[in-house]
Amino acid sequence: MTWVVILLVAASVFGMMAFVLKMPRAGWELAGAALLVGIAGYAFQGHPAMPGAPKAPVENKRAADEAMIKQRQQMGDAFAQGQSWLVLADGLARQGQFGAAAEVLRKGSEQFPKDADIWVSMGNALVGHSDGLITPSAQFAFQKAATIAPDHPGPPFFMGLALAQSGRLAEARTIWAALLERSPADAPYRADLSERVQRIDSMLAMAAGSTTAGGPVPTAGPDAAASAGVAE
Repeated sequence: MTWVVILLVAASVFGMMAFVLKMPRAGWELAGAALLVGIAGYAFQGHPAMPGAPKAPVENKRAADEAMIKQRQQMGDAFAQGQSWLVLADGLARQGQFGAAAEVLRKGSEQFPKDADIWVSMGNALVGHSDGLITPSAQFAFQKAATIAPDHPGPPFFMGLALAQSGRLAEARTIWAALLERSPADAPYRADLSERVQRIDSMLAMAAGSTTAGGPVPTAGPDAAASAGVAE
């Protein structure tokens, strides 16, 4: 039954090309040969009874954090112009398609080059595309957004987040501390930012303590040895 369907489909395709699309008669033999080669290939390799095994896109390993998207939207409400580009990019990021989201935002930046929020979102997409690590292109996007809108809290916040995720805690702390200092007391993101700075301080203090604890034990000098002898 399967072969009957295949032959009917092949005949229909040939008839469509020859009589509906008016393919020149000189091309009939070539088209027929191509169809026959396709059928022969299916006969050799086809397994219609084999169950399907769909694969998820490779970049779906890590979907975007919904909270991060909402935070970027809240921070950028007063700055965004290319809203349609941002909505499309956010939808792709939620599916883990960070490369596609970055490409959409690149096109959006061509239409709205002065939209700081497009550049912030592009930086986030590029960070997601590199598995959470900041790259020169992502850093450029954040810096571009900061240049366009110096008062926008998004560029320093998300650049600091990317730096922290990349293990560059001291740099992240410097950027976040500066943002916290200039943020209004009633800014909706201020409490979260303050907690992040405190967590980085704790992590840096722990790292410094570990370094000290693992350092070489100092050798006692002559005076210390003499004092120890006296004490005995």
